[in-house]
Amino acid sequence: MAALTWPEHGAFFRSNISIRFAHCDPAGIIFFPQYLVLFNGLVEDWFNLTLEHPYAQMLGPERTGLPIVHLECDFRAIARMGDAVHLDLAVQKLGSRSLELVLRCAGTDGVLRAMARKVLVFTNLDTHAAVAVPGHIRAAIERWMAGDGAQ
Repeated sequence: MAALTWPEHGAFFRSNISIRFAHCDPAGIIFFPQYLVLFNGLVEDWFNLTLEHPYAQMLGPERTGLPIVHLECDFRAIARMGDAVHLDLAVQKLGSRSLELVLRCAGTDGVLRAMARKVLVFTNLDTHAAVAVPGHIRAAIERWMAGDGAQ
């Protein structure tokens, strides 16, 4: 199985955080499922701050879900309580009903801690059927992808 890689170019979204007590196991290192929680929060922040489309509005009034249908993770190094890290998100592919993202967590020391690739599918929350990427969300993602560098 090949290791996950980060795209060589293109726009990415970054969030800086500190690893907290709640993220860690009794050994004081991040408990690996917490990366998935952090990466989900990163997707929400990307919607809210960069795409300027509230994630809560999409799930609530718009009744559009975005569940994970495929997930791959590589865990490269530990992160300890108190470590300063950045979480990055890049779009690998925008499909007709899906979105493929690459996410990473790296320390401010430059050491990569974890990387994930996930495929998300837009769904109708009443029927749970896959639906086309809503036009206003597609337009926001395409505008952002046309940009260059971190935001």
